[in-house]
Amino acid sequence: MKILIFAGGHGTRLWPLSRKNSPKQFDQFFEGKSTLQLAIERVRPITSIEDIYISTNKNYKKIVKSQVPDIPDENIILEPERRDLAAAVGLAFVKFKKDQVDEPVAIIWSDHLMENVNEFRKALKIGEGLIKKDPNRFIYLGEQPRFANHNLGWITVGKNLENVDDQEILEFKRWDYRPELEKCKKMFESGKSYWNPGYFITSIDFVLGLYEKFMPEMHKSLMEIYHDWSKVDEIYPQLESISFDDAILMHTKPDQAVVLKINMGWSDPGSLYALKEALEETHESNVTQGRTFEMGTKDSLVINKEDDKLVATAELNGMVVVNTKDVILVVHKDHVPKVKEIVKELEQLGLEKYI
Repeated sequence: MKILIFAGGHGTRLWPLSRKNSPKQFDQFFEGKSTLQLAIERVRPITSIEDIYISTNKNYKKIVKSQVPDIPDENIILEPERRDLAAAVGLAFVKFKKDQVDEPVAIIWSDHLMENVNEFRKALKIGEGLIKKDPNRFIYLGEQPRFANHNLGWITVGKNLENVDDQEILEFKRWDYRPELEKCKKMFESGKSYWNPGYFITSIDFVLGLYEKFMPEMHKSLMEIYHDWSKVDEIYPQLESISFDDAILMHTKPDQAVVLKINMGWSDPGSLYALKEALEETHESNVTQGRTFEMGTKDSLVINKEDDKLVATAELNGMVVVNTKDVILVVHKDHVPKVKEIVKELEQLGLEKYI
């Protein structure tokens, strides 16, 4: 099985910690390791480094090589320009086809955290076996939800189709992306819906066949790259910018997928407060980094990236404070989603040097 890790995003929701030139997946927050390095560590016991591929933007090649020095150069798939995930997945899959890969592929992400790593590894091996048995489908991993999180995608399932090594393989029913809170609570209470972490196992020809059916123009361009890789810099920037979910997954039939129920202890520290939640000891505790001083502050994230400066807070509750050499951000946890809007506004105002 090949493991394909996506590491090309620039993490605007984690701004100003995450920048275009140093995205969140490369920041070594977690005991001196980045989430990319943690993602590599999770799969190393069940595969070789030669079977691990990283899809990233061409500007990040040096940092990928510095953090994963033993990965072969040919296993780093470079996107000439950011064109969203449909293009990125398509490019990776024509690369596999060009290299005559004929085995299952697992799609995983470089910016997540996971507590129950052995469960994840077991699920990948089960998914590999299921695809070898029937390659014309997706094996989705459905994470056991811990609460009614309305900021995530959800997978709703039907009946139990089979058990493999005590793991339930469930009928796939539908997606719900960030459902309204009340609907989310009902889904959580039903026991028939799971968090969608975006991990799946599939086969190369099956996915490329879906591109040919649902994204014919993109498929045509991807096949031009397949026949002449030297054209990638010319053709790739012209591909439609659309998510893989909208381009492919939303069009597939329920019987083209099954859901492997799992409890990975998964989390996506995709926003500043989610990062705090991933690192906190208790809900009321603060998470700090750098030279900081807190008086009466609780449930807050305080990060200082300047060694010669002290960041002091008093009587804050549920706040995010980030100091970098060129940006200071202060925002309440309830308004953290506005960080992405700030980045967009700065770009429109011509202040790209701050993003």
